[in-house]
Amino acid sequence: MRAVAALVRKDLLLELRTRESIPAMALFSVVTFVLFHFGLDRSVLAGDLAAGVLWVTLLFAAVLGVNRLFVAEREQGGFEAFLLAPVDRSAMLVAKFAALLCYLVVVEIVAVPAFVVLLLGPSPWPGLPGLIVVLALADVGIAVVGTLASALAVQTRARELIVPLIGLPLLVPVVIGAAQATAPLLEAGGAHALEGKWLAVLGLYDLVFALLAYAVFDFLLED
Repeated sequence: MRAVAALVRKDLLLELRTRESIPAMALFSVVTFVLFHFGLDRSVLAGDLAAGVLWVTLLFAAVLGVNRLFVAEREQGGFEAFLLAPVDRSAMLVAKFAALLCYLVVVEIVAVPAFVVLLLGPSPWPGLPGLIVVLALADVGIAVVGTLASALAVQTRARELIVPLIGLPLLVPVVIGAAQATAPLLEAGGAHALEGKWLAVLGLYDLVFALLAYAVFDFLLED
């Protein structure tokens, strides 16, 4: 846990100094919501359409952070130093997962209010507590798959291309589950109750890919 904490602290301090990922992700999200606001020529979205716009935007914004997740380790010799250190190899997996999860949370603090104002209207929205639950489950899945995809692609020349090609197909179940769980919260007649089956789908997906990432990460790191 000390190794994980040290790596997470390093990643967060590096992001605080360079501001390479979070500002780009947040700006992309807000600009995309603005484009949807004017491009769809509708003042208010609701139901499935609103949920789809929200989750597709957040997913593509997450790809920007995933692309940069392991860049510092590759460019500055961090992989070699970590392999020489007497720590469990899975510590880097957990640390990168935690760092990406922090990125997503910060971005959503900016993106979700922008989404509500631009596409749901400025009135108070009672569905926020339910959305927080869906965001938490979906963020875990995005962070796990994103960390795994970034580790696979970081040693390739076409990293910016490989990450979307690997990560986006794997994240289709997350988008489907999150959008289906969010849609009742965005109905025009008011927020409805969350559907437990979609929350269960997201939770099961998170568990399966967390175990898969833990099983293969050592081999990715050494190769």
